[in-house]
Amino acid sequence: MDNDLFDATLLRSTLERAGSHGWRRTTVVDAARDAGLSLETARKRFACKTKLLFTLGRLADESALVEDETQGSVRDRLFDMLMRRLDVFQQYREGVRSVLRALPTDPVLTVLLGGATLESMKWIATAAGVDTTGLAGALRLQALVGAWTLTLRTWDRDDSADMGLTMAALEEALKRAGRFVSFGPEASEPTAPAGHGHDTDPLVDLPLEPSA
Repeated sequence: MDNDLFDATLLRSTLERAGSHGWRRTTVVDAARDAGLSLETARKRFACKTKLLFTLGRLADESALVEDETQGSVRDRLFDMLMRRLDVFQQYREGVRSVLRALPTDPVLTVLLGGATLESMKWIATAAGVDTTGLAGALRLQALVGAWTLTLRTWDRDDSADMGLTMAALEEALKRAGRFVSFGPEASEPTAPAGHGHDTDPLVDLPLEPSA
């Protein structure tokens, strides 16, 4: 088993166990045993379980940053990339939700994942054509983090198979963020999904509440 397959197997086992037992009660040892993996290799590659969440974030970023033929405005590109990121989270849904439940009482994990989320959003923003340099760039980046954070909260409670509520929330969050800061030239105004009725303002709650 090569390293990539080992990591993917351990990640899935860890998040499956977290989904049923909770993130705090999940250990790398238990997850490795569940998957029939070498404890020695698991210890060598993942001394702490938080590193597995960084692996998840990297996989989600790689999916988001895949080059495609997306046309339209900067906001259209941001929407597509963030939804691809959420598609990866959806594959580990219950485990990621257990991590979100643990964040309010785990400040160290919150800070670590907050920094990882900020870096992810910077990559995505830059790939979409958003200028993230200087003070104006920092504000754009903070607005994008706010949009992602509130979208993630909606995803947490969206049990639909097609993530319809999540898509509507992301569309609205990006639109409102764009009224506060300019992400870039808008080719056209995207049409929000019909009947979503989501009226939360992503800029009301900008502190980093990170993803997994």
